[in-house]
Amino acid sequence: MPQPQEFLYEQDFLGAFLLVTISLGGGAAWIAGQTIAQTWRPWWQLVFYMLILGGAERFIHFALFGGTLLSEYYYAADSLIAIAFALLGFRTTRVRQMARQYGAVLGRE
Repeated sequence: MPQPQEFLYEQDFLGAFLLVTISLGGGAAWIAGQTIAQTWRPWWQLVFYMLILGGAERFIHFALFGGTLLSEYYYAADSLIAIAFALLGFRTTRVRQMARQYGAVLGRE
């Protein structure tokens, strides 16, 4: 039976997952989500960019920590986490934009 940590990360320690997938990948995804929102592009465009970021995260796991490069499961996990961070960044930025743009129309400015 697989260990609980094997569902998200493959290394023997949690540090590589937290550093690469959460800190680096999540931070980059958050900024990408904000940028897509700031340019008034639709949210679904960030999915394509996060799939690329998921591949970059897989490469970093492989090159620095000896992880599996061509693992569909861990690629999907990295990409889905990146998509989640990007959507959160997109949503917070879009809410701020809408409040600033349309707040005067609603009489709340």
